[in-house]
Amino acid sequence: MADFDAEQSRATIARVVRRLVPFIFICYVVAYIDRVNIGFAATELQRDLGLSDAAYGLGGGLFFLGYCLFEIPSNLIMDRVGARIWIARIMIGWGFVSMAMMFVVGQWSFYAMRVLLGIAEAGFFPGMVLYLTYWVPAGERAKTGALFMTAAPVAVLIGSPVSEALLALDGALGLAGWQWLFLVEGFPAVVLGVIALTYLTDRPEQANWLPAAERAWLSGVMARERAERESRHQGSHLEALLNGRVMLICFIYFLNTLVTYGVFLWLPRILRDASGYRGWRLSLVTALPFVVALVGMVLIGRHSDRTGERKRHVAACAITGAIGLVLAAGFHDSVPLIVFSFALSQLGQRSVQGVFWAIPPIFLGGTAAAAGIALINSVGNLGGFVGPTAMGWLRGVSGSYSAGLLVLAAALVFEAVLVMTLRLPTEPGRTVDRAKPA
Repeated sequence: MADFDAEQSRATIARVVRRLVPFIFICYVVAYIDRVNIGFAATELQRDLGLSDAAYGLGGGLFFLGYCLFEIPSNLIMDRVGARIWIARIMIGWGFVSMAMMFVVGQWSFYAMRVLLGIAEAGFFPGMVLYLTYWVPAGERAKTGALFMTAAPVAVLIGSPVSEALLALDGALGLAGWQWLFLVEGFPAVVLGVIALTYLTDRPEQANWLPAAERAWLSGVMARERAERESRHQGSHLEALLNGRVMLICFIYFLNTLVTYGVFLWLPRILRDASGYRGWRLSLVTALPFVVALVGMVLIGRHSDRTGERKRHVAACAITGAIGLVLAAGFHDSVPLIVFSFALSQLGQRSVQGVFWAIPPIFLGGTAAAAGIALINSVGNLGGFVGPTAMGWLRGVSGSYSAGLLVLAAALVFEAVLVMTLRLPTEPGRTVDRAKPA
């Protein structure tokens, strides 16, 4: 392995980030829009399909049942065949299924297509998290992961006005506005999937776009990190996955995802009901909390990498998100205050992501990393089923959103408490937490 100084190392990593992160960022923007665009179309969908609040919430959450079933097999296949082919397969498949959502005609076809969309997209997000572990050294991972994961708030910033414009096409060529939304927003995934076949590179040693010395240095660094992680494993990969630490991380992510989708799939409705806004005004107030989240994710991820600390960053972000949701439950009659409250909640809760996903690769390596990251995302994303469903049920029972928001706030407080109980080993090349390994 070439002997690189700090400046050469930073330059190599920067070159990798410039090459890979913008593309996978765009792919995740499209994925997130296709996953949550029913939130923008909620009022029209419920009206045209005859969906109650509970039925809409259930349909929103059903995406994650299909999604979770296929996460682990998808990541194991990607680890074997490479990201280039597998990510392309996922994107092309989910693009066509997302476009086919325009054909739903009632409650049961809505449910079926949401499950099918989850199956089609399964493996994309954990695959991208795993992919970054092939290319980015551990000490740079929270910052780089945050850059990738800012795609979620950016998807809202883009998706909100675009979705409102597509909904305004209601009646054009005999199609409802929500049909235009699914048709147009699903197509970019197919195009990006085709591009992925030629643009993505599976591993550093295959990166002809890196100078030979940089390619050799990065390949050596990543091989050494993998070897260090694998040396900690004793017993089978199954035992590594089912230990208490991995199960705890699964549950922590479950709580975070419960809040992510419990808020987002209802947020346009909550803000519309509170403000009476439609069109560009609704797009603006929906986007504002995610602008704040976008800045916070990058800054907090960078600070976590600089300090080498993970747990307290996650806990502090979760508590901040909980405070925002409690305020939102109390300020539902004031548009400025409810927007401020959701901005605070999104700043905290979204900023968890980049730091959280830097934790599993600290102690999972090789095939265990592929399966472990998928397991955490798979179990965690069951929260995406529970959150929207619970919000719909509580809305129907209580007649307001406040009860659901308070339940989500309690989940974030519990998440903060649990993450502080994690005992992390030393991250390759630096100290993350000084507690003894579990």
